[in-house]
Amino acid sequence: MINVLTGIDSSSSALEAERVHLEVIAQNIANANTTRGEDGKPYQRQQVVFQNILSERVNAETQGGMSANKVEISAIQKDNRSPRLIYSPGHPDANAQGMVAVPDINIHEEMADLLTASRAFEANLAVVKNSRAMATQTLSIGKS
Repeated sequence: MINVLTGIDSSSSALEAERVHLEVIAQNIANANTTRGEDGKPYQRQQVVFQNILSERVNAETQGGMSANKVEISAIQKDNRSPRLIYSPGHPDANAQGMVAVPDINIHEEMADLLTASRAFEANLAVVKNSRAMATQTLSIGKS
């Protein structure tokens, strides 16, 4: 059977990858002031590492090969930035000098990443919608 919606595979994998990317960014923003995690240390910013995968598919009817690019997340890594120290002597996590270690998370950077990921998500969704519309038009040509 001929796959009329070839772009959907690539776009759906990109949609899933961007969804995870958005979740990681939201987690970074939510924990921007977390001074103590489960390990007792300040939260560390996380970042998503994407991987492009070329999937080989053989179509038995045409004996030809089709390749589809897919996007997957190869890893979610902790950022290697060291925590910032702020002076807050009354804070429960303050050291003897009154300094508190907080995550080095730049909210402006996170918001820019959020906007970029959101736009990428929207673009891939538009590809899915256009592929569907083209497939519908293709099927209507066959009916006439």
